[in-house]
Amino acid sequence: MAAVIHTVLALLGAPLLLGIINRTKALIAGRTGQPLLQPYFDMVKLLRKAAVYSRTTTWLFRAGPIVGLAAMLVAITLVPLGGVAAVVAFPGDLLLFAYLLGLARYFTVLAALDTGSSFEGMGASRELTFSALAEPALLLGLAALAHQSGRLSLSAMYATVAPLAWAQAAAPLALLAAALLVVFLAENARIPVDDPTTHLELTMIHEVMVLDHGGPDLAFILYGGALKLWLLGALLVGLVVPVRSGSPWLDGAAALGGMLALAVLTGIIESSMARLRLVRVPQLLLGAGVLSTLALVLSWR
Repeated sequence: MAAVIHTVLALLGAPLLLGIINRTKALIAGRTGQPLLQPYFDMVKLLRKAAVYSRTTTWLFRAGPIVGLAAMLVAITLVPLGGVAAVVAFPGDLLLFAYLLGLARYFTVLAALDTGSSFEGMGASRELTFSALAEPALLLGLAALAHQSGRLSLSAMYATVAPLAWAQAAAPLALLAAALLVVFLAENARIPVDDPTTHLELTMIHEVMVLDHGGPDLAFILYGGALKLWLLGALLVGLVVPVRSGSPWLDGAAALGGMLALAVLTGIIESSMARLRLVRVPQLLLGAGVLSTLALVLSWR
């Protein structure tokens, strides 16, 4: 029952994280900012509009947002929230989770290339380049946690992350948390890797790939992005908020508080530092990969 509630909470609450990030940035800048529910309003507005398709595009352009959202909806059933197990859990589900993220990215890139625009092709090239560096950091980090816990299921792995585990293996878990934070910011197109509000063609990455989408297609993309923010955030929060009381309600409440705190932290990060130059982004992602590798090596000791 708690797993189902977690899934429903993720489906309903994921866009709220975007609202908290935007409100945090506005408050730090001395502005009132958008309403917390503005992401919901934007999606409802887009769903009421009709999509416009160029005659030069094929079915790939239409399939991109649908496949991307479907992949995120399946992935949300695999990820636990703190000590609350996921709806679906089996040995090796962490690989399916990684493949679902890759599938969503693959169809987003195909849809961008299908437009025939060199501008969107540039964004797709950047997305693939940086994801090739972020994915190893994520997989190595999950491998380190799998070895540390002796489990191959995400729910079973995170169930072992208790205060005692931190006392016994603080170094690898801290390295893993730092790597997951970098992956969280990079995969969700946040500063310092990307800026979801930018429209500077020389620095755009994710946003440039979805410029030609509109109406319900763009709403699907925005909602899929919010779910991805929740998914990767749940992996990080499940690690740094080791509340495992045995009560799914208390564990779930602690993890939910961690998710809200992570949204505020993201807003603080985006308000306190500038975006990195594109040539520096690979160095940051390689650093995350090194942290995950060190966590894996330490877990073998």
